[in-house]
Amino acid sequence: MALVLIPQSMAYAQLAGLPPYYGLYASFLPPMIAALFGSSRQLATGPVAIVSLMTAASLEPLATAGSSGYIAYAITLALTVGVFQLALGLLRLGMVVNFLSHPVVNGFTNAAAIIIATSQLSKLFGVDVDKAEHHYETIVRVVGAACHYTHWPTLGMGALAFAVMYGLKRTNPKIPYVLVAVVVTTLISWLTGFDRKCEVPLSSVSSSEVRELVRSFNDSTTRADDFSAKRTGIYDKLAKVEQSKGERSIEYLHTKLELDVANETIFQLKTTIASYRKKLRTLHFTAVNESDGAVGFHLIAEVATGDRGDDRTWRLQVGNHAIDENLVRMTSGGAVVGEIPRGLPALSMPEFSVRDFFTLLPSAVIIALLGFMEAISIAKAMAAKTGQVLDPNQELIGQGLANILGSVGQSYPTSGSFSRSAVNLQAGAVSGLSSVFTSIAVIIALLFLTPLLYHLPQATLAAVIMMAVIGLVSVSSFVHSWRIQRIDGAIQLISFVCTLAFAPHLDKGIIVGVVLSLGIYIYKGMKPNVAHLSLYADGSFRDARYWGLKECRHIAVIRFDAPLFFANASYFEALVSERINRLPELRHIVLVANGINDMDTSGADALALAVDNVRAAGVGFSVSGLKENALAVIKRTHLYEKIGEDNIFPTRVRAVATVFDAAHEGSDEQQCPLLIVCLLAECGEDGGD
Repeated sequence: MALVLIPQSMAYAQLAGLPPYYGLYASFLPPMIAALFGSSRQLATGPVAIVSLMTAASLEPLATAGSSGYIAYAITLALTVGVFQLALGLLRLGMVVNFLSHPVVNGFTNAAAIIIATSQLSKLFGVDVDKAEHHYETIVRVVGAACHYTHWPTLGMGALAFAVMYGLKRTNPKIPYVLVAVVVTTLISWLTGFDRKCEVPLSSVSSSEVRELVRSFNDSTTRADDFSAKRTGIYDKLAKVEQSKGERSIEYLHTKLELDVANETIFQLKTTIASYRKKLRTLHFTAVNESDGAVGFHLIAEVATGDRGDDRTWRLQVGNHAIDENLVRMTSGGAVVGEIPRGLPALSMPEFSVRDFFTLLPSAVIIALLGFMEAISIAKAMAAKTGQVLDPNQELIGQGLANILGSVGQSYPTSGSFSRSAVNLQAGAVSGLSSVFTSIAVIIALLFLTPLLYHLPQATLAAVIMMAVIGLVSVSSFVHSWRIQRIDGAIQLISFVCTLAFAPHLDKGIIVGVVLSLGIYIYKGMKPNVAHLSLYADGSFRDARYWGLKECRHIAVIRFDAPLFFANASYFEALVSERINRLPELRHIVLVANGINDMDTSGADALALAVDNVRAAGVGFSVSGLKENALAVIKRTHLYEKIGEDNIFPTRVRAVATVFDAAHEGSDEQQCPLLIVCLLAECGEDGGD
């Protein structure tokens, strides 16, 4: 398990916008805690692709990815997710996950898999771009940068990792193919000097325009940092003024204006910084041996081919912070993981404010529900093979504690992993101790093996992520939902499209899907299925319209397939009136109440009004198949007496047989389709309702 978990966790940490070693931190305590306190024996908890992507989507608007503030938010998010999951488990509210229907989750998962895979393209091509407001715009930038410049060794390293993983998975899945790919590419990276970079003073760059561009970038970055620090102070000041003097005070309005000015200034500075950074990233240099023996970096366009010191293309490394003019980083190689701190993370409660907690709570709720649904689905699939009994609420407690205690060990949000759980099951794990030993293996890696991971190519981690999420894309799930119910297929497709369109704001795709699902549920409750029954050739009652059956002219047998409550009470009244108006020779209505599982005050009033209207029109009214709770409501409201005990029957066969003669007295109806019901009742075959 650990052989799969260690490289995967590092890859997923980068997907979450964190340094790779935070994936190892997330693999230290959470697997152990979830296994000890959860109900599944084989569920492997730790970093997973979708939760990592959701973490990045939640935190990127709040802080710069990889910064100390971003890391603090990620750890606080794990705590918030854990508290919410633990609360649901202790309150026995695991059922709340049912609000995420399978079409919504499937649509989101398919879209998330595509987003995750495409988010790794920049690392695969060896290019850097700024993220746009929408994910598809970022991908357009990546493709444009790749057309302008692709680092071929990086692309080759990623392709090699793909080939190794795919080949071993096809030939022998029991081999830890992820680990083999990591080992092979790391060795090649170390032997070939894949990570070729150097640090030089800015004066080594010959172009005065480039030097001025770097200084302009540094100046704007420093000003943005200063305004960001100033904005934090304004936020605190605004909260104090609001508490002491209120939102309508002059001082509050002045402070609010000051905050708006700071926000707009930061926005404009970030736009300027992004423009400078884009220009710097498109510059390509060549190393030239100067006359004094030093190495200078000249723009390739300004140097003749024969004057180049080497045939490599060098680039400036530009991040989100100011460039040190004494140590300008130049690179002509591929990106590697780099230095990983040796040792275990410091165990401490994350520092957070109440404001931070509630800021992260909406995202935490979605991550908690989605992560738990993924975990419990995996656990159920394995339980079906092992025969063990699962307790969803206990699993919520286990996942909640894993995230809470994981945050103490500097973990970001975690959940159950499908691929690693399958490995756990195939390896013969029969108890949660397998995850305990996995955590021990991660501890050993943190203590002794981190130097070996320095040369691990980022392209390999990108390939690991892409390989892991390929299986999440399932076209057949769309076809399956469409075949079962077209409305479910439409909801899944809409959830899929919205998640792609709104990315990186992934919560919006889920919210759209949930709102649509609840809307359809409410609509179906307002206009439930109503069957007008008649007799089928095999002697059973079936929907006359669906099967094309002839109906009796004098007896209407109506089956109402839903609880009778306030949302559909008026629909029920209109239904009864429609039958009276549509059938001029109608003499009796039999309400088949087998589908009425419950009845509220509005439903009881609607039924009473229907009885009055039917009988006022000279038509009889009977009810069959009342369930206990609906019958109890009828008796408490005296509706039982209004309908009459003689008009309440245990089965529809008995009801139709009883009213048949009176309803057909003096009738000229030939070959009534309900005639055989009387024969069935006489033979005593009236129980198969």
